[in-house]
Amino acid sequence: METTMQNQTADTDTARFARCIEASKRVRWDIDEDVIRGRKLDMTQTFLPQGLSLVDDLAFLLAGERRFLSQVQGRTYAYIFGLVERFINAKVLEISRDHALGDQTALEALIRFSDEELKHQELFRRIETLAGEQMPAGYKQAGDPDAVAQAVLGMSTWAVLMLTLHIELFTQLHYRESLEPDETLSPLFKDVFLFHWKEESQHAIMDELELRRIDAAMTAEQRDKAVDEFIDLVGAVDGLLQAQATEDTRYFLKVCGRRFSESEQQAVGNGFLKAYRWQYILSGAQHRPFQRILGDLINETQAQRINDALAPLVAA
Repeated sequence: METTMQNQTADTDTARFARCIEASKRVRWDIDEDVIRGRKLDMTQTFLPQGLSLVDDLAFLLAGERRFLSQVQGRTYAYIFGLVERFINAKVLEISRDHALGDQTALEALIRFSDEELKHQELFRRIETLAGEQMPAGYKQAGDPDAVAQAVLGMSTWAVLMLTLHIELFTQLHYRESLEPDETLSPLFKDVFLFHWKEESQHAIMDELELRRIDAAMTAEQRDKAVDEFIDLVGAVDGLLQAQATEDTRYFLKVCGRRFSESEQQAVGNGFLKAYRWQYILSGAQHRPFQRILGDLINETQAQRINDALAPLVAA
């Protein structure tokens, strides 16, 4: 009976991988022909919507300052996605080896996943170049993608896949609920995340399939340790966000063109960090699909440990 159920699960997974391949072929896009199309970023336009930038919290900013803040955050938004896709691609290539002499459908799907992640990294590098051409000098990235990837990949596959799933689910949430409905955004910036979303939808399905496969082979002790590693990874993400918020606050205040009071400067810094924690941690942690999958794999004690770790970020 157990063998029969395992075979049925394997057949179901293969069918889901096959659908991911079909979707990948259907939505396939090219950076130059479909996304950039010879355009440049227009500094008279907003990049990130209020639902992500939380700029409405800073009522003392003038209209142009609000727009510039959205552009700084938008540049960081693209940079962070390019950064995390470095370790995501490395992990996808690693787990694809498990299927090399087995399920060739799963192998093809994961190789396509990897190829698309490489394309996404290139797209975000191109956007960084375009942003650098239009924005004043002085913007600084707080983390090196390779160094971050090496640190993340030192954790268990379960923890890395859980973080990956979290990221790729909130990517879709952000596009559907904030970016897509806002008609005031830069068309080029919006298109970057439209086309990114089209392929991330398949990636999240494969994240879940591989996460559940890895989880099924773990002992209770291994899973308990992996939960702690996932908590550590979320803490490391928050550390990166704090560093980037500091850099972006410095850049914004330097370039903005007027002097702010000490309390206003502090509010700007707090605003950057609050927005980044919302974008990269809390919006995904509260997303029901992520909560459902996480809840399927952990017990109540482990869930409480995760909630306790997130509580200070929510409170802040």
